[in-house]
Amino acid sequence: MPAAVNYFIVDDMKNIEPTPRRRMGRPLSFDRQAALDQAMRLFWRHGYEGTSINHLTTALGITPPSIYTAFGDKKGLFLEAVNLYLTGPAAAGETAGSDATAREFVEGFLRNSAIRFTGSDTPAGCLVASAAISCSASAADVRGELTAIRLDTEGKLRDRLARATEVGELPADTDVDALAALVMTVVQGLSTLARDGATREKLMRVIDVAMKAWPQ
Repeated sequence: MPAAVNYFIVDDMKNIEPTPRRRMGRPLSFDRQAALDQAMRLFWRHGYEGTSINHLTTALGITPPSIYTAFGDKKGLFLEAVNLYLTGPAAAGETAGSDATAREFVEGFLRNSAIRFTGSDTPAGCLVASAAISCSASAADVRGELTAIRLDTEGKLRDRLARATEVGELPADTDVDALAALVMTVVQGLSTLARDGATREKLMRVIDVAMKAWPQ
């Protein structure tokens, strides 16, 4: 199997960095990193709007003022949780080396996504995709942040494919914009299947079929 890569291409992508809003005062009375990890899992399972402040305070065992002191507000907590999802322990996985072909890179990208979306100790599917789908018009700013993440990932993938056409890994006339969009569409579909209960083995078979569309 080709080397795996993380679902989101984070080597040089723009990380979300919410403006720190923590107020000066007494030190926090709880483990901020542990609370952030728990919040990430709640948002991953229920989405942004499906996770209420009451859900967060109950699961994290802290009061609303503590959330506001540590993270500013629910949106600030969510954006930090997304950043943890993209770059933290939940995103662990080997990154394809510089010598990987474009095909190996994309296949690893898809297979690592399938693994990540079907973890035994994490919610099914993709946090970013699930949260974006569940955002209503009242959370348009959050949905915009999530859209920017996906577009950034797609853009970096498109750049990788464009380089592949230049060195002969892909036919010179390959529509790299459409191919990058196709890969992202497959990833979104894998997330939906996983949330619907599909097994990792099924997702891997879907990837087998998807890779048959690779330009020759």
